[in-house]
Amino acid sequence: MSRPLSLTTRLTVLFAIIASLSLAALGGVTLLAVARHFEAQDHDLLSGKMQLARQLAAGAGSSAALAQQLRVVFAGHQDMAVVLWSSDGRLLMRAGDGALTQLLASTAPPDTGPAMRNWQWGNRHFRSVASTIPAPGTGQPLRLAIMVDVDHHDAFLADFGKALAVYVALAALASAGLGWLAARRGLQPLYAMERRAAHVGAGQLDVRMPVDAVPAEMAQLALSLNQMLSRLEEAFRRLSDFSSDIAHELRTPLSNLMTQTQVALSQTRTAEQYRETLASNAEECDRLTRTVSDMLFLAKAEHGLTLPSREHIALEREISALLEFYEALAEDRQVSLRTTGAGTICGDRLMIRRAIGNLLSNALRHTPAGGTIEVAVARTATGLRLYVDNPGPEIGADALPHVFERFYRVEKDRSHRADGEGAGLGLAITQAIALAHGGTASATSGAGRTCFSLDFPAADSSNKIA
Repeated sequence: MSRPLSLTTRLTVLFAIIASLSLAALGGVTLLAVARHFEAQDHDLLSGKMQLARQLAAGAGSSAALAQQLRVVFAGHQDMAVVLWSSDGRLLMRAGDGALTQLLASTAPPDTGPAMRNWQWGNRHFRSVASTIPAPGTGQPLRLAIMVDVDHHDAFLADFGKALAVYVALAALASAGLGWLAARRGLQPLYAMERRAAHVGAGQLDVRMPVDAVPAEMAQLALSLNQMLSRLEEAFRRLSDFSSDIAHELRTPLSNLMTQTQVALSQTRTAEQYRETLASNAEECDRLTRTVSDMLFLAKAEHGLTLPSREHIALEREISALLEFYEALAEDRQVSLRTTGAGTICGDRLMIRRAIGNLLSNALRHTPAGGTIEVAVARTATGLRLYVDNPGPEIGADALPHVFERFYRVEKDRSHRADGEGAGLGLAITQAIALAHGGTASATSGAGRTCFSLDFPAADSSNKIA
């Protein structure tokens, strides 16, 4: 397949075509104007000669005297001819160029009228007028025809047309050259953007296109490219951090599995000791399985998480079921659980339960003994809001925007995991579930309490549930 023409070539050709057509049209109009000028000039000349003949007829005493005067008047005009007929069609006189007078005299007396007639004889071009003039004395009116050779006009127009054609061709070439220079100069900002884009790589994602130094037509393109590069840089940074976090999360359980297995194989053990080692390894494998499962879930969320099923979900029922599940753990940690509010949303029951369970598990880990975790459902202007509020250490303002990022942990008192639970993916999964249901996830912290909220659109009973 042939390679498409460059933008410079296209602009150059387009500029040359437009310039050529414009100059050709101007040349055509000029030729037409000159031709009409010559035609008007010939008409004035023939009309003037006809008026002169009328004046001579008015002063002549006889037709013979008029004929003699006309011969004298037209004797010096080699490019003109005059023929005089009587009223009954007899040829009375002819004068001027011999070939012209012979041509004009060989025709019948022409019809008289004000219009000018065009003649073509071989390669020669003529114009003529015919009219009646008063006869000397009291005789019948005479017919007079005057013809002029206009070959010199045709020759001038032909030469002028050739000159215009050469000028148009040269002007088209000059326009193409100037168009090429203009296109190259106008596209310099685009070439600058191309050179910068060539330096963009994994290690140089901070390169940006010039916005202020490009024309207004390219400024939006440069801005869009810069926004794309910013998104790529952020995505690459997150991917790098994600890879590092994955390696960090998987290294510890894998190291534990390897160490425990090597210790168990270093010497003969009892069946009970092997059973304990296998149980410990199973715990580490379960931790690895949950971590990998969570990462796969988030990977699906990155490409648009789809709901396995949709149904009307009464949030108060799901919350009550989860509180019963966590009741024993809450009593063990001397934490109270309380729920208020009710509402119905449309979505996947298991995913909603997982999101609420993640928030409850997170709240239980960070609520001090004697505290109360409040789980409530409230109506908003756009739907329903489910929030889990618990007392405990506050999350700093600098860390709060990042709590829903994968593998992110608030340092110090919220970063340790003495109970061995969690891999820093629970809140990220919760946010992904909220987004999949058309909602949002948010967090606030202050005055010794932390609140995680999930906003969902309210279920419409008129909607069909798949």
